[in-house]
Amino acid sequence: MKLLLVEDEKRLAQAVCEILRQENYEVDLCYDGISGSSAAESGLYDLMILDVMLPGKDGFSIVQDVRSLGIRTPILLLTARGELEDKVRGLDGGADDYLTKPFQTEELLARLRALWRRSIPSAGGALTFGDIALEAATASLRCTATGQTVRLGEKEYRILEYFIANQGRILTREQLAVKIWGYDNDAEYNNVEVYLSFTRKKLAFVEAKTTIKALRGIGYELRYEDVSKIQT
Repeated sequence: MKLLLVEDEKRLAQAVCEILRQENYEVDLCYDGISGSSAAESGLYDLMILDVMLPGKDGFSIVQDVRSLGIRTPILLLTARGELEDKVRGLDGGADDYLTKPFQTEELLARLRALWRRSIPSAGGALTFGDIALEAATASLRCTATGQTVRLGEKEYRILEYFIANQGRILTREQLAVKIWGYDNDAEYNNVEVYLSFTRKKLAFVEAKTTIKALRGIGYELRYEDVSKIQT
């Protein structure tokens, strides 16, 4: 699971980062609001922890900017502030939870687990877009119009999951490579094209009108075009 931590207190940030990595989180760390905002807006992360008081750009502003882009990644605000109005401002601005410093490690981890549980579908649920549904329990793709289903490979599933989580956004080849293979992986960008081709074939197999469109020189976008409705 990929997590972004934005915290300007370096000693605290490094300690929290180490704890999270011991819990098998893949953590990227930023020490200021400008670099943190850029990372948050990439759409690469499954969870985010943002300090409120940051140099360059505060956590409240980062949350608002991220939500304005349609990114729905769960966000935990981390701050020394404990006033009710600050909590209300953060939550109303789009944050999902609020933890006041100092905090216990167990509480931080428990809140992250709770945020993650709320962000994923239940065993019988599905992620949906257009005429497709991703079935988490069986790692399969279903076309809601035709009823046809097909099993997905791990990377095919993660690619569609990433697109659905960022529906309406254009994703670059670099973003897909980092999200699916990770920063430290030696996978070439050509792998992205290969697995996008596999995924497109699965969409065609279930006769979905949802497609992955390539935008030359920009990236890729998940689109749904119901031709029958356009013609009428």
